[in-house]
Amino acid sequence: MPSTLPDGDPAPTDGSLPASAGANAAQRTLSLYLHVPFCRVRCGYCDFNTYTATELGNGASRETYPDAMAAELALSERVLNDVGAGERPLSTVFFGGGTPTLLPAQALGDTLRRAVDHYGLVPGAEVTTEANPDSVTPESLQTLADSGFTRVSFGMQSVRPHVLKVLDRTHTPERVPQAVAWAREAGLDVSLDLIYGTPGESLEDWRASLEAVLAMEPDHVSAYALIIENGTKLAAQIRRGEVPNVDDDDHADKYVLADKILADAGYDWYEVSNWARGRHHRAHHNVAYWMDQDWWGIGPGAHSHVGGVRWWNVKHPAAYQQRLDTGVSPVHAREIPDAEARHLEQVMLRIRLADGLPLSLLSDEERSRVAGLVADGLVEPAPARRADAGGERRLVLTLRGRLLADGVVRTLLGF
Repeated sequence: MPSTLPDGDPAPTDGSLPASAGANAAQRTLSLYLHVPFCRVRCGYCDFNTYTATELGNGASRETYPDAMAAELALSERVLNDVGAGERPLSTVFFGGGTPTLLPAQALGDTLRRAVDHYGLVPGAEVTTEANPDSVTPESLQTLADSGFTRVSFGMQSVRPHVLKVLDRTHTPERVPQAVAWAREAGLDVSLDLIYGTPGESLEDWRASLEAVLAMEPDHVSAYALIIENGTKLAAQIRRGEVPNVDDDDHADKYVLADKILADAGYDWYEVSNWARGRHHRAHHNVAYWMDQDWWGIGPGAHSHVGGVRWWNVKHPAAYQQRLDTGVSPVHAREIPDAEARHLEQVMLRIRLADGLPLSLLSDEERSRVAGLVADGLVEPAPARRADAGGERRLVLTLRGRLLADGVVRTLLGF
């Protein structure tokens, strides 16, 4: 089942934010995330907040869900306007899940239009939906493109059937290039998501998946190491000895192979787990998260951040819809991280980017630890530190540093 929500401070029932959330809002971008929590089948490795039809219970359905999203969109505009943070067009919009494309394409398009009616879009804004390869058709993808979507992110995971079976994926390898071709015909940019390190996946299996990706020529590739989450079907299978556990050395070998194959094909890494064909094709919605911009998360369990205030909605779709139906905010709890927590998060996220962590964000004591990281081959040496247009020096991970990014953060912060 999905993981539990974090603890936090009580939130007002009207969803209102402290005035501080609106301070300097014009200096930050605003993004919108819309969580669609429906899946045909629960994948064995997944602990996201998603539900199959039999898990929904009464009070929630795919048919009524667009109206619930519309209600929270209206709430979001009111709350942001009250603190002076709402008069900004959306820089990015992202429909995630779950499988958003289990909703009719027209319903997704209508929801996007409602969002644009509330906020507007910056010129050239990135509008993405996640999709399973077997949840789209040529017609549905064309409808999405005609509605203003610019990008689709397909959950490919692997090209090997036996790997897909362990992950409980429902599509066949043959369906992925077909879906990519349909998306291209509709004029959509394409991202492919991969998972490496699945029990039973060999290095050659992984190489085959990477080569299959290159044959489809996507604009963007994400590759994530499989993490075994407590409470998932896969965790239970490993505990019972039905499948082997994941292996850190295997993960490292597969990451190095992915980076080489993708780099040789012209894909630049811009975040530890993400590669793109140039800056234009980066996942700008995710970059907004990593750069600590503002975003509102629509949907059950969705998280939001505006002006240093973070909050998250109630978890179950039925509870989420019931609150909105009665005019109550769906927020479960919120927090305002202190300066120490925000610094930790900033270092942890910015160090993962190829654009680098500005040295100005580090204290004198933290900067004194950089030389040791250079000596260990974890960050680029001083002459290679990236500089932006203003000449700010930045700390950039080497390939070895990307493999040990969490350790780099602990060293910098003195943990």
